Amino acid sequence: MSKLPADCLSEIFKYFEEDQITLHSCLLVNRLWCEISVKLLWRDVWDYSTSNYDTLIACLPNESKEILYNNGIMVSTSNSKLPAFNYASFCKILSIDRIYNKVEQLLLKSKKYIIPRDLDDKTFIVAREIFKLFMTQIPSLMELDFYKNTSKVILTTYPGANDCLKNLSKLNCSSDISSEFFYQLSQICHNIQSLNITFEKVNSDGLSNLISVQKNLKCLGLKQQAQYRGDNKVNDIIPLVTSKHYDTLIKLNLSGNYDVSLLFVAEFKNLQELELSFDYYDFEDFERLQYVTFPNLQILKIPFIFVSYELLITFLKNNGNNLREFYIGDGEGNYSDNSLNLVIAKFCPKLRKLSTGFKNDEIETLQMILKSCIYLESIKIWCGGEYLSEKEALESVVKYSHENLCEIILYHQYYTQSELLPDELESFFTNWIHRKPKSISLIIIKDESFSFSLDTDEKNMEIIKRYIKLGIVNKFKVAYYEDDDYN
Repeated sequence: MSKLPADCLSEIFKYFEEDQITLHSCLLVNRLWCEISVKLLWRDVWDYSTSNYDTLIACLPNESKEILYNNGIMVSTSNSKLPAFNYASFCKILSIDRIYNKVEQLLLKSKKYIIPRDLDDKTFIVAREIFKLFMTQIPSLMELDFYKNTSKVILTTYPGANDCLKNLSKLNCSSDISSEFFYQLSQICHNIQSLNITFEKVNSDGLSNLISVQKNLKCLGLKQQAQYRGDNKVNDIIPLVTSKHYDTLIKLNLSGNYDVSLLFVAEFKNLQELELSFDYYDFEDFERLQYVTFPNLQILKIPFIFVSYELLITFLKNNGNNLREFYIGDGEGNYSDNSLNLVIAKFCPKLRKLSTGFKNDEIETLQMILKSCIYLESIKIWCGGEYLSEKEALESVVKYSHENLCEIILYHQYYTQSELLPDELESFFTNWIHRKPKSISLIIIKDESFSFSLDTDEKNMEIIKRYIKLGIVNKFKVAYYEDDDYN
């Protein structure tokens, strides 16, 4: 494998993008492996440790280092040798807030050089020089996070910013950052495809301009902060979004706390994914959507909310036929409804992924869904308390699901304990062996502090490890409520 061409290795290594340990081990194989691994390790600033910032400072041009020195900032770098790579050029995902926080940590580590009252100013100076480095070295930035309301940071004014930012495809920002930044970005970027805005107390004047000039906006996320609920700043841009991007938008995420009429959602007839995550009192307006048809809708997510099941049932009757994924909120509360699950079984035949709850007396409804949804690949089932036991869930899945199903997610409710006995788990795997394909992924989701799930039983874990070796279990993972990959 070490002799494969660079492009093949690059494609293979992308599968380990989230696996920092494996990528670091590849650094030592040879120069080519090292170079490919380094590009992935430096791709996202969210993965940077404090030592990465030591390296970035070592990569600063002499002019920037002199600025640091003249401002009394003497950050020691662990290696005086010239950097082996142009590390900054590999960055594709940049976060203003993350860099600020990490630089502050770095300066606090070198606190003998920093007077506490000067920390904010010196953090800005170091961060600014790092931003300048990124703007000159990154050939084409893909994603930018900018939530910190820091008027001093105007990336667009730094040398190289035009080339660095012109192909930006994703922007995550707050509504109150500098108008100058938004105005200048609107001169540079016309092809942002994904825009996520968190609305604060005010909207910068340039925000509307930035939204207006985009040519192919596909994904939009709008979040209203709870403390600014009464200001309703989201309403300021909704007319602009519906008039300019009604035909290109395919993904819409609305969340937070605000009174916004949902009728505008009906304008986006090409929607493929819709996520609505409001407090329960905001969903009175869902009745405006129940009869609207979205012919291309494939993914529907309604997490952590209370919504009238009658309205949702009507919506599914009109839009369920093309749904590939459906998630109804996890957690405490009345999130399970048998009539809704019966509608899923009847009107959502093409589902690939499903997350819902079944009460203790609703096992037949689960079995109906498993029999009706022949394409189902992944199902998340809530377990414990008023919901089905692990034993009931697993027995139903192995007996009634079709051959496409290859992932089971058991979601343990708060304060519930696992009741699955080792012989019951053994029985499940014994029956699964006879399925085609044989392999299964088993994911456990629980509260880190209170849940006792099947993985806490030593005998259960011995069984799981044995079936991993046999190739029956291709993935076993314990995740927590905060894990975005499974929520």
